Amino acid sequence: MTNHSIGMGGQDRGERDKFESELKRIIKASDDAGVLLRVIGSLAFQMHCPKYGYLQAAMGRAYTDIDFAAYRSQTKEIKGLMKTLGYTENREVFIVSEGERSIFDRPEVGLHVDVFYDKLDFCHTIFWEGRLEVDHPSIPLSEMLLEKMQIVQINEKDIIDTIILLLEHTLGDNDKETINIDRISRLCSSDWGLWRTTSMNLDKVRQLAQGYEQLTDEQKKYVTSQVRAALERMEKEPKSMAWKLRSRVGDRVKWYKEVDEVE
Repeated sequence: MTNHSIGMGGQDRGERDKFESELKRIIKASDDAGVLLRVIGSLAFQMHCPKYGYLQAAMGRAYTDIDFAAYRSQTKEIKGLMKTLGYTENREVFIVSEGERSIFDRPEVGLHVDVFYDKLDFCHTIFWEGRLEVDHPSIPLSEMLLEKMQIVQINEKDIIDTIILLLEHTLGDNDKETINIDRISRLCSSDWGLWRTTSMNLDKVRQLAQGYEQLTDEQKKYVTSQVRAALERMEKEPKSMAWKLRSRVGDRVKWYKEVDEVE
């Protein structure tokens, strides 16, 4: 794990409330306007984990910005919405990313909004197509897990978010308050690189969970059982020919894209 400080540190209730209240304001405005925005990042885990979300603050996981997934087809509507909410767009980010990402700021109150269009493209690519309609107000739980597991140089904040998700939700074959491990297994069965990184990081979560004093022994055991069940299900999924051919090369060739930092 590298750069433990990113997204980590003490954060008082007032500061956390600022982010949570603004998120609700944006979600309501987007729903009213018919703009499809789905929460990702730390606040998605907080919203989707009402029982164990308290562990974020207890374990030092801080909010740094508000992140959304969206469809590129609604770029114009999203920019208009954010303008009405008092945000200023960083046009350079949109241009440099070739329309794959927008950043909006309200510096006077210390708020920053990041929107990823059609996909999350860091170490591996997680596509949104057909998935943003599945859940509300966040992306589906399977994509939330993959959002974290696709990061090769995983940070402590990502470990904490994943622990909370695994404590809160069971594994299953659907998206109804369930981590759809069938979907994750299918995606990984056709992409050896994604399988390699996801498997590696799930095992890191299992190991590192044991060192958190904020977790009970029972919670640590449950995280372990969840990780083992996920890995077993991924192992059982029939692999594509491309996966089998790439697996022969293994770690001798880099299987992921380099990124400066995953916020």
